[in-house]
Amino acid sequence: MKYLILVPDGAGDEKIEALGGKTPLETADMKTINELAHKGLVGMVKTIPPGVAPGSDAANLSVMGYDPAVYLTGRSPLEAASIGIDMSDTDVAFRTNIITLTGEGEYEDLIITDHSSGDITTEEAAQLIKAVNEAFEDDKIKFYTGVSYRHCMIVHNGSVDYDLTPPHDVLTQRVGDHLPKGEGSEFITEMMKKSYEILKDHPVNKARIEKGLNPANTLWIWGQGKKPSLSSFYDKYGIKGTAISAVDLIKGIAICAGLNSVDVEGATGTLHTNFDGKARAAIHEFKNGMDFVYMHLEGPDECSHQGDRDGKIACLEDIDSKVLKPVVEYFREAGEDFRILEVPDHRTPLAIRTHSATPVPFVIYDSTNEEVYDETKNFSEKAGEKGMYFDSGFELADFFFRKKTRK
Repeated sequence: MKYLILVPDGAGDEKIEALGGKTPLETADMKTINELAHKGLVGMVKTIPPGVAPGSDAANLSVMGYDPAVYLTGRSPLEAASIGIDMSDTDVAFRTNIITLTGEGEYEDLIITDHSSGDITTEEAAQLIKAVNEAFEDDKIKFYTGVSYRHCMIVHNGSVDYDLTPPHDVLTQRVGDHLPKGEGSEFITEMMKKSYEILKDHPVNKARIEKGLNPANTLWIWGQGKKPSLSSFYDKYGIKGTAISAVDLIKGIAICAGLNSVDVEGATGTLHTNFDGKARAAIHEFKNGMDFVYMHLEGPDECSHQGDRDGKIACLEDIDSKVLKPVVEYFREAGEDFRILEVPDHRTPLAIRTHSATPVPFVIYDSTNEEVYDETKNFSEKAGEKGMYFDSGFELADFFFRKKTRK
C-alpha cells in the first residue's frame, strides 16, 4: 500500500458573495480529487487544538499524526532543524521574516504592508541577512538564512516568555500596535528598529524599488521556541516516508520525525511554484521504495494572505491537475494499491487574510476499498459538513493509516 497526504495550505475558506455564496474549494475545477471523493470518504477535521494559535506548525504536526499539545515547542525550532542548525537545549529559535513597511515618520507609525516582501528571492534575502548579522551577531545572537522571506535567529540561553505577533496576522496595521511585549523583550524591538535603518537603503532594496517591487526593509521577529523532540514516524506507523515542501517548517517537522525531505528545483511556496516538479518528485519517491509522501503546497495560503481570490482558485486547480492527477495516474499504471488523504492544514479565509481554527474538509480515497459512488461527495466545506468528523488531525492520521477503526 502506498500513502499520499496532500496538503493545500490554507485552502479552507468561507462563503464569498462574489463567488455566488460559494467557497474557493466549491468554485475551483478540481476533477481529480472530486472523482476520488465520489468513491471515497469526506468529512471535517479540527486540526487546531483548543487554546493553540492556528498556525501552520500546530496544524501540520496534527495532520502528520502528532498532538501539538504534546509536541509543539514553537514554529522556529522546526524551521531551524530544516536549515541544519544544531540547537542546544538552552537555545531559543525565533522565526525572522523580512517584511515590507510603508509610510513615513517614526518606526512605530509605519504600516505592515507585506509579510513576504513580494516573495523576495532567497539570493536577495541572503544579502540582507548578511547585513543584519554584521550589525547584530555576537556570542549570544546569530541570524541564519532560510528561504525567501523566512529566516531564523538563534539566541543562546534565551527566553521564550515573550508575546510576539506573526506579521501576516496584522497586515495593513500600524507597527507600534504589535511590537514585542513581555519582560526582557526590548532587545527584540531594538533590533527590529535598527534593522529598518540598515535595510531600507540597502542596494538590494534600491534595486527592488527601481523594478517596482516591495522592499524588504525590516526584520519582524516572532514564533519563538526551544529544541523540539518528536517521536519517530516509522515507530508510530511502521512505514517509510518523505516530505515534499518548499517551506522550512514542513521540512523541519519531517526531519524531526525521521522522514526524508526532498527539495524540488523551482519550488517557491507560492502560486508560481513548480507543480510538475513536485509531482515528479513524489512519483520518484514511490518508485524508489517509499511507502508514504507528505506533499505540502503553500500557494493557497499565500494567496489568501495577499487577498488574491482568483490566484487561490487557480492554485487549487493547478494542485489538482498538475500534482494529484499525475500521481494518481502513476499509481494506477503501476498497479499499486494506494490511499490518498487531501486536507488543508487550516483555513485562511480571504475575508480576514489570516488563519482560523475552524475545522477543514478532507477526502480519503482507498483504491482497495471504494465507497458507493455518490456525486454529492466532493472536496469542499459544504460536502465535508455532511460527512465524518474528527476532533483532531492526529486522530484523522491514525484513521488514515488504519490504526483506529472507522468513526
